[in-house]
Amino acid sequence: MKSISLLGVLLAVFGIFALVYQGFSYTHREKLFDAGPIHATRDDTQRVPLPPIIGGLALLGGAALIVIGARQKA
Repeated sequence: MKSISLLGVLLAVFGIFALVYQGFSYTHREKLFDAGPIHATRDDTQRVPLPPIIGGLALLGGAALIVIGARQKA
């Protein structure tokens, strides 16, 4: 597979992911207290939003790269 087509597929998959989930979340563990055998931690969940325009542009750009890669001669 041509590298430009592969990049197009990856960009299109990212665009679909961004449109469907509209962001992602991750968990950060924070140490609150640590004294000898006693430990206290807190898990914070953070959400990173992705605007739908980013997903749409990525999907269109990926489709364009796939078409360009298909038209190039080997």
